[in-house]
Amino acid sequence: MRERRQSSERVFARIERQFPKYTFGGAAVVRPTVQLELVDRLCEAVGRPDDSVSLVTCGTLGVEVAVGLARGIVRARGGKRGAAVLTSDLSYHGMSALTLALAGNHARRPRPEDALGLGPGFPAPYPPTHSHGGAGCDASCAEEVAKAIDARGAEFVAAVLIEPVNGTTGGAYVPPAGYLRRVGEICRERGVLVIHDEVLTGLWRTGEPLASRHWDGCEPDIVILSKGLGAGYTPVAAVMVSPELAPLLRSADADPLPAMGTMAAHPLMAAACLGVLDELEAIDHQALRTRGDTLGAALRSMAGLPGVREVRGLGHLYGVELAPGLLWPVLRQAEQRGVFFYPFTGAGEPRSEGLVVAPPLISTNEDLDFLAAALRGAIDACC
Repeated sequence: MRERRQSSERVFARIERQFPKYTFGGAAVVRPTVQLELVDRLCEAVGRPDDSVSLVTCGTLGVEVAVGLARGIVRARGGKRGAAVLTSDLSYHGMSALTLALAGNHARRPRPEDALGLGPGFPAPYPPTHSHGGAGCDASCAEEVAKAIDARGAEFVAAVLIEPVNGTTGGAYVPPAGYLRRVGEICRERGVLVIHDEVLTGLWRTGEPLASRHWDGCEPDIVILSKGLGAGYTPVAAVMVSPELAPLLRSADADPLPAMGTMAAHPLMAAACLGVLDELEAIDHQALRTRGDTLGAALRSMAGLPGVREVRGLGHLYGVELAPGLLWPVLRQAEQRGVFFYPFTGAGEPRSEGLVVAPPLISTNEDLDFLAAALRGAIDACC
């Protein structure tokens, strides 16, 4: 394995300053000074400065809280007889009974009898699950979302929950231009909220503070962030609600807010996250985008190798789809060369398979060269 730098000095300094003060205290008991600082900094970092934010302990709980908030908003707004949440058949939104049942990850979905009567509502705009007689997907594929809402009845649907860039089910599929914008238009026409699950993609993973920023006109009502906020130092998630909708949650007729958990937003966790934001703000973002382009070019050059079916992605998030039977041998070969990749399985029928390439945002050009050489060597060794 390559020798890597130790933990972030900025994160450590934040934790060190906070630790002697108090490490745990519920916001209802201890004045949440450090948590409020985190909320303000986070909203500024992602360009949603007026949002209201719930801090929770992990991405799965973030999705559950987002679902609860969406249901509360549409009920407070009136006109709903139900509060279903629709997802795509290539989605993954967490590991709880509810989120696994809602989403479309083939490998992790519960048995039919255990799925709570739930399931994905519409096909994702990618060829493995949405065929057009050989034609590729485009913005018009969003009409599948309209069909799904109308089939349920808009009065029974609270929200559409979607990954702006597909994560670990399909392997970094990027939506067609105009797709996310059209989804938003469809939902607004029907009084349905849009929730973006940016647990994996948020905070510069794809080269922008939010993955949805790659396209104009697709701001969601609710955003969920997690992995990039904790950066491995602490389990955390943030659920961000637009300023137009958050007041509905505070109205006298609103449902009680979803429980966020005893350990949610404790001061030491918030301090670590502030250190992560310190690091993210110190990064040269144009250089980060350039390194992402370099990574993409290196990976796409492997598209012609035997056994490689497709390479796709953005920034520091790519999927390399492999021929059937190659995934686990390639992963073993890559590990022997000092690089670990995350596998994806479960796109389409027959199911595709491959690996997710998501190096740290602090990777140097030399690190990325090492990664690309290890992957190419692993593929060559297996073909």
